[in-house]
Amino acid sequence: MKLKNTFLVLATAVAAILTAPSLFSAEGAKPPCCRELPTRAPFTDRSIYQLESKWTSDLGREVPLGILRGRVQVVAMIFTTCESTCPVIVDDMKHLQQALPEKLRDKVDFLLISFDSERDTPEVLHAFREKMRLPTEHWTLLRGGTDDVREIAALLGVNFQKDTRGQFMHSNIITVLNGEGEVVHQQMGIRAEALPTIQAIERAGLAQTK
Repeated sequence: MKLKNTFLVLATAVAAILTAPSLFSAEGAKPPCCRELPTRAPFTDRSIYQLESKWTSDLGREVPLGILRGRVQVVAMIFTTCESTCPVIVDDMKHLQQALPEKLRDKVDFLLISFDSERDTPEVLHAFREKMRLPTEHWTLLRGGTDDVREIAALLGVNFQKDTRGQFMHSNIITVLNGEGEVVHQQMGIRAEALPTIQAIERAGLAQTK
């Protein structure tokens, strides 16, 4: 009886490991920040990918935003020591990802940009990825210099200010970019109605495949 119970425990543990979500969703799949830089026509006047700033991913790679060109991006600005809404924003984005039609899931990526240039090092961002269980294949986490963060925040319409405790008061906005880095939709607030955002992602994704 004891041997039988031990076998059942081991079988349950193996099943849990095999079915647990992996940070590396597909064997050999490259994360968005490590794909080949697309070589196409110049960016449009409305593209945030025109920015010349360089960003560092949680994998330690320095990249321009243009590396993300070619896929729909769902974007939010957060910081890892946030005590209030940032985890909720990430959770909202995860729900958006799960709600996408299966035919679009491999065509849509998710981008988190940190407000905290000082404390959110690549190592800290990577720990946050693991804590939030964000798959490498479709999620990018970036940090940048203070001026670069302010520039991208202005383009995304995100207001923020650091308080005396090192916390950031900030807008809660999820932005949808089309494959050219143009803003096509914004979801305001946390726990907002997701359907309009999902529909915007679908339109941008379908347009990208034409």
